Amino acid sequence: MKKIILIFALVCFATTYSQEQKQVPMINVAGEGKVKVAPDQVVISVSIETKGTRAEDVKRENDKKMDGILKFIKKSNIASEDFQTQRVALNPNYDYEKKKYSYIASQTVQIVVKDLSKYDVLMEGLVNEGINRIDNVEFKSSKMIQLQSEARKLAMKDAKGKAEDFVFVLGQKVGKAIVISDNSQSYIPQPRMYALKSMSMDKAESAPRETLAIGEIEIIANVSVSFVLE
Repeated sequence: MKKIILIFALVCFATTYSQEQKQVPMINVAGEGKVKVAPDQVVISVSIETKGTRAEDVKRENDKKMDGILKFIKKSNIASEDFQTQRVALNPNYDYEKKKYSYIASQTVQIVVKDLSKYDVLMEGLVNEGINRIDNVEFKSSKMIQLQSEARKLAMKDAKGKAEDFVFVLGQKVGKAIVISDNSQSYIPQPRMYALKSMSMDKAESAPRETLAIGEIEIIANVSVSFVLE
């Protein structure tokens, strides 16, 4: 009998508590913060592809060209921690008409360029050393952590401002936040591939070239906030 009374009392308490929780006036809003900045770094991924009929010859030639590429990167005063091999592959390719196999060897290296003034000279040198594919070019900022923090603060201010706008006409005030959800998504640009041709025509041009449009990058933070109303 005592157990039954205790269970009944707990059920009543839970029901009352649940009703009280549901009766708490609150507002749910979303906030967004944006920070724009000119990038001061660029990350490039470049590859060298070699084709031939013998796997060992193709791989040997590809390795030789990559050796030259890595030596050129070092000579360009790129720190050792700022470039890294990303992918090495050797794949067969069957020609159904000739009924013969050929082979494609490829290697990819990713380079972080922290001085954007080096970009054009570096890219031209890489092409001269044998790269025949640019897989991706991504702009970044060395102050990314600080910029993300600023974007989050702006997102919270935006959320609170929206909540105040909504409840002002009701004669209420926005109280403390009871739930905060970070809805930010990391933006990862899709790799873009470009086939490169010989730069012999470009070499004839003596005037310096600019091929990099820096523009701005945008750091975005999104939050969902539940505020208690007073």
